[in-house]
Amino acid sequence: MKIEHIGLWVKDLEKMREFYETYLNGVAGDLYHNKKTGFRSYFLTFDDGATRLELMNKSDLKEGSAQNFGYAHIAYQVSDEHAVDALHQKLVNDGYKHINGPRTTGDGYYEAVVLDPEGNLIEITA
Repeated sequence: MKIEHIGLWVKDLEKMREFYETYLNGVAGDLYHNKKTGFRSYFLTFDDGATRLELMNKSDLKEGSAQNFGYAHIAYQVSDEHAVDALHQKLVNDGYKHINGPRTTGDGYYEAVVLDPEGNLIEITA
């Protein structure tokens, strides 16, 4: 298992993409835009290619909301969809809160989301 990406809610998606590209050698993929929810994101890769950064924005995101600006989630990548299902079920069985999934997301991930002991979002992806 490896950390696949870290998600960050941002106010100005394009400004933040430019910052990470200019100063930290990030390379942004194509813009993902879910027109139904207003969600937009870029995945940036860096020199090592191992872990990515997801910059995310949503038009109705507000300070102090459940989805606040800043840290959003850590995504762990496992081998396949069966491994996502198995780890998700183990965490739920052990009492960790289920948030959503397992499901295939609009941008092509198979994922399940749970909360860690302090309420941080953990995505399990394949």
